[in-house]
Amino acid sequence: MENDCNDSLKGKFLTAMPLLTDQNFDHTVTCICEYTPAGAVGIVVNRVHPTLSGKDIFQELNIDYISGAESIPIHVGGPVHIGEIFMLHGTPFEWEGCLAITPTIAMSNTKDILEAVAMGKGPKSFMIALGCAGWGPGQLESEIKQNAWLTSPVVDEIVFDMPIESRWEVTLKKMGIDPALLMDTAGHA
Repeated sequence: MENDCNDSLKGKFLTAMPLLTDQNFDHTVTCICEYTPAGAVGIVVNRVHPTLSGKDIFQELNIDYISGAESIPIHVGGPVHIGEIFMLHGTPFEWEGCLAITPTIAMSNTKDILEAVAMGKGPKSFMIALGCAGWGPGQLESEIKQNAWLTSPVVDEIVFDMPIESRWEVTLKKMGIDPALLMDTAGHA
């Protein structure tokens, strides 16, 4: 089946194989948010920005915030649009520009949801990221065929609840793969 990817990657995880040497994606798990013939957009869910927190984002955008919101972690969503904020979140999906990914996860990048989160009135489950990952037409399909990525359904708990350092391993284990057995080169069975 050559073209069975049509619309099937939205709402999937891309889990980087060890042979993927691009430092932007080494051992990453990426949630595919949009997938069309024009390409794909995703958010890496297992990289936290080493220095930024909610306080930095809210102050930069002049958004008032409640105590505790200053320590919200900021993720590195990918190497594209690194100055833009993207939020993966659970329900409700009533925010401006909200894009449903699955029945339980959406992506938004508008100020209304950031303001709500800053005041403790946003979705219960959320993840704030700077930047995203992007692929041009046919690029992602080609990388999958080259064994750079494994695909699996998005799991809400991995995105919102799992410790960051465990997400890659847990995603592989949910696919029935022992991460310790993965080789650095693709093989044939």
